[in-house]
Amino acid sequence: MRSFLLIIISMMTMFSGCHQKKSNGSTPEKTRMNEVLVLGAIHRKHLTSEKYGTETLKNLIRQINPDVVLTEIPPDRFDAAMNEFLEKDTITESRVSRFPEYVHVLFPLLKEMDFDIIPTAGWTKQMADARRKKLQEISQDSTRQKDWQEYLTASQKSDSVSKAQGQDDDPYWIHTDAYDEAVEIWASTYNRLFNDELGPGGWDNINKSHYSHIEKALNDHQNQGKRILIIYGAGHKGWFLRQLRKRDDINLLEMKPFLDQL
Repeated sequence: MRSFLLIIISMMTMFSGCHQKKSNGSTPEKTRMNEVLVLGAIHRKHLTSEKYGTETLKNLIRQINPDVVLTEIPPDRFDAAMNEFLEKDTITESRVSRFPEYVHVLFPLLKEMDFDIIPTAGWTKQMADARRKKLQEISQDSTRQKDWQEYLTASQKSDSVSKAQGQDDDPYWIHTDAYDEAVEIWASTYNRLFNDELGPGGWDNINKSHYSHIEKALNDHQNQGKRILIIYGAGHKGWFLRQLRKRDDINLLEMKPFLDQL
């Protein structure tokens, strides 16, 4: 009888240990900070780039091996895209199909990897249409040509600084603070001149909307010991990193060590 009880106690101890800890036997999952990475995508250029094509992006995500991926997909478009992928092995949903990083990379990786996709974009069609219309009006308004020219000059300067330091499809260059600083040249000018006028489509405004969804997802997964990958257009990366660096409950990882493994 005593031997039987010892066996039962031993089994209960083993089960408790497996339940509380990850496979590496380290700190209980509930007390571990999440690891977070921000991946800057180049959208349609992934289809033609030799340095940062879809296969390179696939291999990079394999190396990162995320548990959760936060995406530039609006929540109200995600179910349609996922259902299309599951039923037809393709995605035609208009807001998602424009992003090769999702259609040709992320969704197909679900067949071989285990991660959750969470849509976090603050984009809406109404916002995008209103922003496009307002920018066109500003560009054609004779009283706003000084502002418009200042914006164009900042965009050109941003491009020239970026090209002087790296190629726009080089993933190493894209994942540097210097790249974010080059983007900020046009983004800060665009934001200062037009953010309030563009309403929800302004630069700060849309980033705040995106980040509110990202922040909710991070809060929902707080201290779960997960690796969370954020995939957005590279221009958003610097804005997000400035916010993420304010958090003390996550471990922000650099992209370079994962690029080095490709």
